[in-house]
Amino acid sequence: MGAIDIALLPTAADIEAAAKRLYGLAVRTPLINAPMLDDRLGARVFLKAETLQRTGSFKFRGAYNKVSSIPAERRAAGVVAYSSGNHAQGVAASAGLLGMRATIVMPSDAPRLKRERTAALGAEIILYDRDTEDRAAIARKIVAERGATLVPPYDDPLIIAGQGTIGLEIVEDLGQLLLAPEVVVVGASGGGLAAGISLGVKARVPSAKFYTVEPEGFDDTLRSFKSGRRETNARMSGTICDALMSNTPGELTFPINRELIGAGMTASDAEVAFAVRYAFHELKLVVEPGGAIGLAALLAGKLEVKGKVVIGVLSGGNVDADLFARLIAG
Repeated sequence: MGAIDIALLPTAADIEAAAKRLYGLAVRTPLINAPMLDDRLGARVFLKAETLQRTGSFKFRGAYNKVSSIPAERRAAGVVAYSSGNHAQGVAASAGLLGMRATIVMPSDAPRLKRERTAALGAEIILYDRDTEDRAAIARKIVAERGATLVPPYDDPLIIAGQGTIGLEIVEDLGQLLLAPEVVVVGASGGGLAAGISLGVKARVPSAKFYTVEPEGFDDTLRSFKSGRRETNARMSGTICDALMSNTPGELTFPINRELIGAGMTASDAEVAFAVRYAFHELKLVVEPGGAIGLAALLAGKLEVKGKVVIGVLSGGNVDADLFARLIAG
C-alpha cells in the first residue's frame, strides 16, 4: 500500500457536518438495552439498531452524505455503485431523494430481497458473477461511458463520515444515561462502518476499545491488523454473511482502523445463525446474518466484557424470508 494523503482521511468535523446533512432524513436509530443480555454477559450491553434505519441498514447514512455532495451541474449524469445489496439500497434511496438516476452493479447471488428493494427504489440493476467478474471494473466502465459519479461502498471520506454519525449518536445517547462506551464491537468488510464509528466515538471518548468481527474464512481485516498491510481473502463467496464479503480492507479505511482499532476476531456461520435466532426470539429484532456478527461474537463469549459498558452494532436487517425462516427455526 502506498502512502495515503492525510488530507483524504475524514475528521471529526467531517462527521459533524454529515450529521447536519442527514438531520431529518436518516433515522436516529435506538440504542437498545436488553436486561437478559446484561444478565447473560455480566455487562451493560446496548445494541445500536441500524436494522431500523432507512433502507434497513446503516448504508443510507454514508450514501446520502456522498450523493448530496455532488455538484448540481454533475447530477444529471447520475450515480453508479457496486454492492451486494445494502449500499445499493442506500445509494438508490439517496439518488431518488435528489432526483438523480442510479445504476447499481450487484452480484447475481445477492439476496432476492435486496435486489427487489433496490429496483423498487428506482435503480437500474446490472448483475455480475461474484467469483469471475470484477464489480469495480464494471462500474468504472459505466461511469466512463455516462460521465456519472461513482459512489463507492466504503473507500471514500464522505462515505466514512456518514457512517461516523452512528458513533456520535452512540456517545450522545449513552451520555443521557450518564454512561460512556467502553467496548464497541462492529462487523467489518471493507471497513467503512468500523472506521466511521471509531472516528465518531473516539473523538469524544478516546478510551473506548474497539473490535472488528468478520466471518470465518473472510478475515482480511484481522489478518491485515496482524501483518500491518492489506491482506486479501482467497474466496469471494461461501458465508451466510453476504454483506461481509469484500475481499480486502479499503485503502482509506485500513489506516484508520489499524490506528483506532487494531484488534478483531471471527465468528462462524453457526455462531452468526445463533445470533440471528437470539435477536428474533429474545430481542424481537429482525437482523440479517452480516448485521448480527457483532452480537454473535458477544454471545459466543469471544470477549471478556464483564462489568463493562458494551456496544454491539446491528448493522442491517435485509434478509430473505426463506433464509430467515431457516435460521430462526434452527
